[in-house]
Amino acid sequence: MAGLVPAILFTRGKKMRGSRPRMMKLSMTSSLRSKLVTALLLAPAGLFFVFLLLVPLAVVLLFSFGERAPAGGYVPAFTLQNYMDLPARGKAFFNTLTLAPLGTLLTALFAFPMAYFLAVRTSPKWRIALLILVMAPFWTSQLLRYYAWMIILGNKGLPSWLAMVGLTDVRIINTPWAVLIGAVYGYLPLMVPPIYVSLEKLDKRLLEASADLGATPTRTFLQVTLPLALPGVATGSMLVFILLMGDYILPQFLGGGKVFFIGNALVDLFLQSRNWPFGAAVSVALVAIMFVTIYFYMRFVLSKSDTRRAALV
Repeated sequence: MAGLVPAILFTRGKKMRGSRPRMMKLSMTSSLRSKLVTALLLAPAGLFFVFLLLVPLAVVLLFSFGERAPAGGYVPAFTLQNYMDLPARGKAFFNTLTLAPLGTLLTALFAFPMAYFLAVRTSPKWRIALLILVMAPFWTSQLLRYYAWMIILGNKGLPSWLAMVGLTDVRIINTPWAVLIGAVYGYLPLMVPPIYVSLEKLDKRLLEASADLGATPTRTFLQVTLPLALPGVATGSMLVFILLMGDYILPQFLGGGKVFFIGNALVDLFLQSRNWPFGAAVSVALVAIMFVTIYFYMRFVLSKSDTRRAALV
């Protein structure tokens, strides 16, 4: 018996040492299978990203260094003249970089009270119905909605109503104000849902605790509600800002060709003057501006959000 125990322990140790390579092999096989499944799941999105985003961007970048053909179009070349001529479209850049951020800010200011009311002040049984009403404008064509605003803001619309109360010579259509009104109306349904999702997760006990500690409603909003809603505000702002930067229909209809965006300049360059290389250079500049703006904006918002969350904790 005394010699049997060491023999048994030796045999078990030998079996365990023999099973380790098998376990490692099974673990490697499982890891490889998991990576393969992940790659297959990501393949459709990856192909979509490559062929519908990266490849077109590469083509546009290549065209931006070319020259305009005598009859219009593109001739292979390598020149930086198209980028040197960007100031010629300075008005379009100025309007876009001014009205797009301002329209995004106004949309957020109008959307936040609506989202707060839906998420905090509305009973759960009514929230879905009210959210559907917020999204209802998207059920109709954007062209029809802007046509309607052309009538409302035209000389026979709101200005004529204002004239009845003594405000004469008021012109709204074909001005930056009309574009801003259309931006808020058109993109409000995109801003409300992200803010609503952030506010819906808000723990009301935090608001009660803030009030019990003597904080005013304004201070509670600035130090509790707004920091927790910043991710939703950031998401909605990015959606609206990106779409406004490349919008063509809004300034064309409500701006009347007098408030030019970069989208209008691109239509003119590609379809009318057929200066494809210059149009490509304008496109590359627009994409670069959007990437830089979004990068710094997201860094600022995320840093503020992390600071506020740490302060709450």
